[in-house]
Amino acid sequence: MRLVLFKENLKIAINAIRANMLRTVLTIFIIAFGIMALVGILTAINSIEKSLTKQFTIMGANTFTISNRQMVGSSGNNKQNPVIDYREAMSFKEEYNFPARVSVSYSASGTATVKYKSEKTNPNINVVGADEQYLLTSGYEMEKGRNFTHSEISRNSHVAIIGSGLADKLFKEEKEILNKIISVGNGKYKIIGILKKRGAGFGSGNDNICMLPITNIRQYFASPNMNFLLTVMPLDSKMLDAAISEARGLFRVIRGLAVGEENNFSIGTSDNLVNMLKENMSNVTVAATIIGIITLFGAAVGLMNIMLVSVTERTREVGIRKAIGARSDIIRQQFLFESIFIGQLGGLVGIILGILIGNLVSLLMDNPFVVPWLWIFIGIVVCFFVGLFSGLFPAIKASKVDPIVSLRYE
Repeated sequence: MRLVLFKENLKIAINAIRANMLRTVLTIFIIAFGIMALVGILTAINSIEKSLTKQFTIMGANTFTISNRQMVGSSGNNKQNPVIDYREAMSFKEEYNFPARVSVSYSASGTATVKYKSEKTNPNINVVGADEQYLLTSGYEMEKGRNFTHSEISRNSHVAIIGSGLADKLFKEEKEILNKIISVGNGKYKIIGILKKRGAGFGSGNDNICMLPITNIRQYFASPNMNFLLTVMPLDSKMLDAAISEARGLFRVIRGLAVGEENNFSIGTSDNLVNMLKENMSNVTVAATIIGIITLFGAAVGLMNIMLVSVTERTREVGIRKAIGARSDIIRQQFLFESIFIGQLGGLVGIILGILIGNLVSLLMDNPFVVPWLWIFIGIVVCFFVGLFSGLFPAIKASKVDPIVSLRYE
């Protein structure tokens, strides 16, 4: 009996929704826009988070760098860290006895122009001075060709490894790229390797890269206070903390720091960068959630208003149903069904639009497709409560209508 009444009430609620289609559609879209703002922004954020996490952890969680990028010193007496010069970098590489790979690199330019015959790139090529360990510690993979050899680094050879983006720009019609000669700055270099496509991160083209031997960079891209970067990858990821401690102690000796003196260099891991990004993303998530809640509050007010109008318009119908034996709880249930049903339809439309818009943003940024299952579930639950609370007062009002008064209502 209860199941029959439930089905009958649901049928009446759906018919009532169809009878007021225009108002229903407008209410559905009000709710949908709130859910779309919530799900869409958070979908895009989740996708960007995954992409950035991949970018920073592609080197491996057991990689750390030694640089001078932070500021040190007491308050009011800050000073910039001294650069890591070539002597210090090479001393560390030779003396670091921990089981790990150590690479020395230098970012020579981010606005270089590379030429091949009549072809010429825009001034947006990253030129990096690298040693034979750089590919392994930076997470790049070789698509064609080979890595630098130790002898090529030692002999200051004119060889280059280029990214796939740079290869596509320079060699549009060429099928065989290896051993071709390109011009970078004032030097000419033979291509010995092409890197696999890696994608872009932070707006910088990781595929628009040209790697040259670090010894060659010192000759052709020399500048005052050249600042080298050390990247260390322990062979055993479980030994990361020990490797960092060993590296810190050795580099303090190389820099001639006394006991108790502050470090004038910094050690960072990819995990630190990922955590920093996630912390910043969480602020955006909170802002997006607040926007969605405000919109949903407006939708709840609109839905309640429509339900109250519906109660007023259908006073005579309610009176007839009560006159033929419908109980107050059945009337209340019918109006609650209508409100919840409209809320769920709005949530469904909003979730679909949110996923599409969020992933469209992700696609434009070359990020992976993401389905935010958690936020889909939260969206459904939120819409259920929006429908429930918006319809509760109108439903109670309808259930208390006097059938005698209702029958003579016009």
